[in-house]
Amino acid sequence: MPSSRLRALLERHRSIQLDLGIENAFLRELPSLSFWILGIIAQLYLVRVLAVPRVVLRVLLLVQLLVFVVNLEPFSVWLRSAGALPGSLMMLWWWSITPIALAIWLWRKFATPPPFDSGRRAVLKTSLGIVAAAPAAALGFGIITRKDLTVHEVSLAFPNLPKDLQGLRLVQLSDIHMGTFFTAADLRRAVDAANGLRADLMLVTGDLITDRFDPLDQCLLELKRLRAANGLWGCLGNHEMHANVENYTTAQAREVGLRFLRKEMETLRFGNAKLNLVGVDHQVKSHGYLRHTESLVAPDAFNVLLSHNPSVFPIAEKQGFQLQISGHTHGGQINLELLGKNLNIADLITPFTKGTYHINSSSLYVNSGLGTIGVPVRLGAPPEVTLITLCNS
Repeated sequence: MPSSRLRALLERHRSIQLDLGIENAFLRELPSLSFWILGIIAQLYLVRVLAVPRVVLRVLLLVQLLVFVVNLEPFSVWLRSAGALPGSLMMLWWWSITPIALAIWLWRKFATPPPFDSGRRAVLKTSLGIVAAAPAAALGFGIITRKDLTVHEVSLAFPNLPKDLQGLRLVQLSDIHMGTFFTAADLRRAVDAANGLRADLMLVTGDLITDRFDPLDQCLLELKRLRAANGLWGCLGNHEMHANVENYTTAQAREVGLRFLRKEMETLRFGNAKLNLVGVDHQVKSHGYLRHTESLVAPDAFNVLLSHNPSVFPIAEKQGFQLQISGHTHGGQINLELLGKNLNIADLITPFTKGTYHINSSSLYVNSGLGTIGVPVRLGAPPEVTLITLCNS
């Protein structure tokens, strides 16, 4: 291979790595790599403890290697999204056996009671069996209920909100990820729910698909059915960026009446008040958040930012945006709400993972999205269509 071509490939690889950014780890490398390593360790441990024949282990590892390979280029190009199903099933397998292996290890290490206390041994053995089975049961529940759509209504108060903007209804859809695990029929239900909310503005905040082999055109045809008094607006997500379909999505969406704002502003009038709607492409930390976006802020209007990545909120507040509307995190996809706080894996990459946040007089809403990524599971973060109503504080 000529050295110039090699340098070009290395530079492209480096650019892709920079584009991924730590904020994309939740949606890409971090969970897959972590569970891949833990799953292999758990699998090897269970094979040894349960005395599974080595031939079974070899067949299992061979199948897993094949699944891994078919999700790499050029095989993924040939198979398109067909490799997603076995890949997700393999991830579910590793999610299930890892806690089982841990429970067995704890039982073997700590469950040997004194000879006279046989009852304690039986209780501990039963308890550890329940602990081992619980993750698999939870995952099964998360798979079954992952499409239980919710309509989340939020009222956000702002000081000195113009009278003609009070009661304005913004309806948001995000992170559709239309493909193997989220179909046109599923999106149709969400669109029907959104249309029932009588939106003044309809907002779509990115990640229509997961990769370039997903049915983007079909997704846009379903979104064409959205209705709002003052138009359909949106911003693009990281998956449009990684699939390199940003320009195509923007052009095709215009054909169906949906306008994606790409570092652009649009001033909308409501009586005597102005709402300045600004949209940006997915923001990557290594490239700098919201660079040169401050010029799009209108001092005489209520400024709303559409940004797929919620992590830009502190900068958006400093630039003068009163409201930011985002997605990206899927609400953690597996989320535990404890004492009013959301705890999920997305906490590793951003402090803004689910719901409403405030900095001074500015507000952020992070939508949990509709589809899933990695594995088709949702727990504590149901898919949602959001109605945001503006009011005066």
